[in-house]
Amino acid sequence: MRNGTQQRGEGKIGCIISLLVLTVVGAAAFQVVPILFSNNDFLSSVENIAGRAAIIPQATIEAQIKQKARELNLPEALAPGAIVVTKSGDNQSGTCVVRIKYTQKIDFYGIFTFPLETDKTKAIPYMDAR
Repeated sequence: MRNGTQQRGEGKIGCIISLLVLTVVGAAAFQVVPILFSNNDFLSSVENIAGRAAIIPQATIEAQIKQKARELNLPEALAPGAIVVTKSGDNQSGTCVVRIKYTQKIDFYGIFTFPLETDKTKAIPYMDAR
């Protein structure tokens, strides 16, 4: 007959391993989640900026996108050729195509580095809504 003082402790090892796995996953998420949020915010802002292409010159669109990259601390997006903006059509209607291509390195505490590549092309039609 066993009582509470004679347990063998098999559940403690499983608990320690579970806590270790949870800690590793939490630490990885701590590194990845902010980068993913800023990346998604940047891509949403690109779409909003390009949507006003009817009233904004092409150079201004590119400057505003680069300013947003600075605000979100995305230096990789500021590299030459990382942001390419082209407008087709006239000031009444057309398409603004924005190509975003850059790679961010996610450092997992010096143990591992993961390259997160962003390669998106957004073709946003616009019409003059003045």
